[in-house]
Amino acid sequence: MIESPYAAALARIPVRAHRVDVDGTDTAWWEYGDADAPVLVLVHGFRGDHHGLEPVVAQLPGYRIVSPDLPGFGESATFADREHDIDGYARWLGAFIEAVGIEGDYDLLGHSFGSIVSSAAVAGGLAPRRLVLVNPIGAPALQGPRGVMTRLAVLYYRAAAALPEKAGFALLRNGAVVRVMSVTMAKTGERDLRRWIHDQHDRYFSDFGDRDQLLEAFRASVGHDVSEYAERITVPTLLVAAERDDVTPIEAQRRLVGRFPDATLEVIPEVGHLIHYETPGDAAARIGRFLRTESHA
Repeated sequence: MIESPYAAALARIPVRAHRVDVDGTDTAWWEYGDADAPVLVLVHGFRGDHHGLEPVVAQLPGYRIVSPDLPGFGESATFADREHDIDGYARWLGAFIEAVGIEGDYDLLGHSFGSIVSSAAVAGGLAPRRLVLVNPIGAPALQGPRGVMTRLAVLYYRAAAALPEKAGFALLRNGAVVRVMSVTMAKTGERDLRRWIHDQHDRYFSDFGDRDQLLEAFRASVGHDVSEYAERITVPTLLVAAERDDVTPIEAQRRLVGRFPDATLEVIPEVGHLIHYETPGDAAARIGRFLRTESHA
């Protein structure tokens, strides 16, 4: 285990672990900060869990941050009564917010795959005060600058589905494949930071429920994007995008922001799809300013 470069900052924030039943799905969630502070709900990305957004949490004192593991990832159970698709996750998100007793104003943040889930939920009637999308999936993944890599990923998941269950499960957790994904996404030239990023992916990228659940979620992640929901999202929205994102190019993010009735785009330079690992302080500063602003132009 490699110590997080953000460990000291995170250690200053109180954290409490919880479990709750959400429409029949045993859900693990973590609460950071003071219980009476303004509420910010986080939704993590594909194949991650709540750990991935902790570097951003460490830079956002003054909030009660509620961070669940999505069903089928981390310590949360898989769905027993629905497919792991965008509609299923969006419905779960609304039920989760109700189940943990969040009432009144709260803000919502979705990262990567979580940006699609959060956007679908808000477009469907969920009503946060403000919405933040970090590394939003703003266009079909197969059209991104690494479309070839996405197609290879599709073949990888298809191969895992075609193999016998045990062999397919092992392929999905193959350490060499996880490392290739990690190396591809990391843009930082800082050696120690890259080592820590790879360690994070080694530790948490394969913590999923079962093969079928992961394959359903993968199909959802490449089959949908935020642009499908943007025009129906009326709450003030902040897009925190990366200049070198391999999943959604910055040109697509600039088109995406114009589809929202009320949205702002912030671009972090010289970083890719791992804003939450490589530049969490910069992201948190932009997010904090947005959440503190009373009026949004």
